[in-house]
Amino acid sequence: MGMIFVTGANGFVGQRVCRSLQAAGCGVRGAVRHISGLNEVHAAEALDAKDVVQVGNIDGATDWSLALDGIDTVVHLAARVHVIQEVSKNPLESFRSVNVNGTERLARMAIKNGVKRFVYISSISIHGNSTEERAYVEDDQAHPHSPYAVSKWEGELILKKIAAESRLELVIVRPPLVYGAGVGGNFLRLMQLAHKGLPLPLKSIKNRRSFIGIENLADLIVHCVVNSSAAGETFVASDGEDLSTPDLISRVAKLMGRRARLFPVPVSILRALGRVSGKEDVLDRLCNSLCVDASKARSVLNWKPRIPLDMGLERTVRWYMDRYQGGRISVL
Repeated sequence: MGMIFVTGANGFVGQRVCRSLQAAGCGVRGAVRHISGLNEVHAAEALDAKDVVQVGNIDGATDWSLALDGIDTVVHLAARVHVIQEVSKNPLESFRSVNVNGTERLARMAIKNGVKRFVYISSISIHGNSTEERAYVEDDQAHPHSPYAVSKWEGELILKKIAAESRLELVIVRPPLVYGAGVGGNFLRLMQLAHKGLPLPLKSIKNRRSFIGIENLADLIVHCVVNSSAAGETFVASDGEDLSTPDLISRVAKLMGRRARLFPVPVSILRALGRVSGKEDVLDRLCNSLCVDASKARSVLNWKPRIPLDMGLERTVRWYMDRYQGGRISVL
């Protein structure tokens, strides 16, 4: 196996992927937008990479030539992701600049530099924001519901076009919400709510949602890098156990030594409050079901999640308590 190039190497997922690739015996070169406070050698040591390159902003003009020298496989993780307070006047074009134009630029330069395989980390959100009767599978139609999801779907489409015109082996991975030590965003906020023990009007929610732990996602990405059967395939991913929002909060709170304080409010009222307050997207994520069926990855790649969901949650809570609470666990 030749050298692996990981974009977004200093991100939540990227750091874990670099470590997992190193553990699998792969040489890793990491790409970061900016190296701050560290030189390249120290940054590489911190990311478990052979070396780290600074590429600056990612768009249709990024120069990847030096970074791609001697690279066999690209794992493309870097992306413009969901932002809580959107400041762009045209969010879709801002997402496209990075997630479509930047991805196309990287893929075309990768081919010129002799890269054989391109592993693209997309998102389950390209299928939509909810499931009704059954879980999403890889062949389901795309129904992207947000500027971010649209840009990730368009990124997939341009990569498929490039792969069809060349010998590039394209592998696409569509994960749901990823959790684990170092997580931010919605999952971190959920842990903060669980730790505070505030009463939450979520007991009436009867949804089911899929998740994937950071260790399991990184392991799947390693399979996509090293397994010849992955070439040309798309995979959805999950831990294999789906939880309701109240169940997730209760499990997290219990691991913190606390009791979840959930009380019932009709879901219709929650959704109405979401519309009035401009938090409709947040309520959708709390109330909707979003499940995926990862059986294809199991059959094609002989992959299965190494870390059960309960163990993954325990590790995540332990990290949270050490990082944010000084290791203290309070019991009500």
